[in-house]
Amino acid sequence: MPGPECKWSAESGAPRGPNDSSGCLAPVFVYGTLKTGQPNHRVLLDGAHGRAAFRGRARTLEPYPLVIAGEHNIPRLLNLPGRGHRVAGEVYEVDERMLRFLDEFEDCPDMYQRTRLRVALEGARAPLECFVYTTATYPPEWVHLPYLDDYDSQGKHGLRYHPRENR
Repeated sequence: MPGPECKWSAESGAPRGPNDSSGCLAPVFVYGTLKTGQPNHRVLLDGAHGRAAFRGRARTLEPYPLVIAGEHNIPRLLNLPGRGHRVAGEVYEVDERMLRFLDEFEDCPDMYQRTRLRVALEGARAPLECFVYTTATYPPEWVHLPYLDDYDSQGKHGLRYHPRENR
């Protein structure tokens, strides 16, 4: 995770630097609507929410079920390691302010939970441990939905994401 100068809050899991969190960044793996070219990517670019720096493309080391579910066709990574596919996504290094914003944006811990997983980052020699938002609770039938390995809101699955502003 972070370098030795970073401390992690036991309560929130957020980065804390020696005096403040401004220099301490946390890697976050995004696999759905936050990816480049997807409907919610703009929130990662909005400096009002904090800082997010693109680190690279990545895939989960373990397979996970990535499904599109719910009335708004939201991509959801079910926390069932060992099932599904090695999911493609992107890694961003975010500051504490952006991490707190993402927790709120992802309705954590009610809709999603922030957990950790390891990814293979393109160009890196060793796996990287990242935060990721997985679905906290879900109906049992979601396990039987088709599993994706790379989400695209305009994909051939035909399940168009319904943006928040249109709900």
